[in-house]
Amino acid sequence: MHEKTISITPIFTGRMISVETQVVELEPGHRAHREIIRHPGAIAAVARVPDGRFVFVRQFRKPIERDVLEIVAGRKELEERPEDCAAREIREETGHEVTALHSLGVIYPSPGYIDEMIHLFFAELSESAALQEGDPDERITVEYLTREEFESLIDGGLVDDSKTLAAWLLFIRRFASSSG
Repeated sequence: MHEKTISITPIFTGRMISVETQVVELEPGHRAHREIIRHPGAIAAVARVPDGRFVFVRQFRKPIERDVLEIVAGRKELEERPEDCAAREIREETGHEVTALHSLGVIYPSPGYIDEMIHLFFAELSESAALQEGDPDERITVEYLTREEFESLIDGGLVDDSKTLAAWLLFIRRFASSSG
């Protein structure tokens, strides 16, 4: 299956995303319209400190009007390597340094309308944390949870961020014996 692009119309270009509409040909004589959000990509990391606890962040997410508990994540700069982005975001959001970084793969959160690719990682962190260096427009609270505490939140329906759930599943499947 393939959709041939007939035309592209830019609609909006912002600081984080751009939006375009496309006319595509599904098969000869059959056309459809697509609305597409372009995104430079991101990283997200299940992060663990040496004592076995996991590091999460809680922040207010305006589109859904509430705080969300999630793994460390952030937008990748255009030419930035995902591994460098992961180390930078973890340092900025938690104050911890990455001591080891393991790829968990990539996900496309909503490929029906956005091309965002999120590189997922498992990050082993330093014990101590420096001060957070977060962006001036972010208000982030760092939370340390054991595996049991976090999975209890999942079981209670209190974790609903898709990248967090996807990364946690991949982490558990690959690193469960050493997850503490």
